[in-house]
Amino acid sequence: MPNDPILHLLGLARKAGRLEIGEEPVGAVCRARQARLVLLASDAAPNTCRRAAHFGEAGNVLWLEVPFTKAELGFALGRGSCAMLALTDAGFAASLTQKLAARAPERYGPAAQQLREKADRVLQRQREQRQHEKNLREGKKAPWAPPPPKRNVPPKQDGRPAQKGKQPPRKTRGGSAPHPSAPGGRNGSGSRSGGSHKPGPGGRRLSGKFRHNP
Repeated sequence: MPNDPILHLLGLARKAGRLEIGEEPVGAVCRARQARLVLLASDAAPNTCRRAAHFGEAGNVLWLEVPFTKAELGFALGRGSCAMLALTDAGFAASLTQKLAARAPERYGPAAQQLREKADRVLQRQREQRQHEKNLREGKKAPWAPPPPKRNVPPKQDGRPAQKGKQPPRKTRGGSAPHPSAPGGRNGSGSRSGGSHKPGPGGRRLSGKFRHNP
C-alpha cells in the first residue's frame, strides 16, 4: 500500500517532525504530555499493546490500532519494522482518525470526533495567540472600560489615636465648675477674689491675709 492516504499522511508527519517512532520515543512524549495520538500496528505483540495502554494512561492520550502491519508501517516510514507510533500534532491526529473513520465508522468514529474537537480548541488558542502578538507589535490596546463601582468599605484603622476635643471644665468639690465672677474664682487680673478681701486705700484690692494683733 505505498499510495495509501493514511500512510502518506504519516510520512508527512515524519517529515514535519510531528511523529515519534518506537517504544522509547513514544513513552517519552507521552510522559511529557506532548503526544496527541498513539498508533499500534495490527500485528503488534501483546506486551507492546500493554505498554501502549500504559503510555496512553500516563499521558492522558488516546491510542488506536491501525489496519497496517509492522512491515507496512516500517516501509512507509523508511524503517524495517514499526510497531508503535505517536503523533505530536493535534491537526495530524484529527486528520488521520477522520481517514480511519471513513473506512470503519463504527470502530474509529468516536475517536475521530473526540480528536476533531481537541484540534479545534488547539487551533482557536493558536489564533488567539497570534492575534495577541500582532496587537502587541502594532501597539494596539484593549478598549477602555469604566472601572467597577467602589464598594462601601469602612476606613482602615491606622493605629492613630482619635483627636481630642475641648476638655470640659474641671469640676469642684461641690460638683459644678466655678464661674470666673463667682466668689472663690479667678477675676480678670488672674488673682483669686474672696469674700473677706476688701479694697484698700485708693480703691486698690489688697491681697494676702491680714494678721490681727491683739
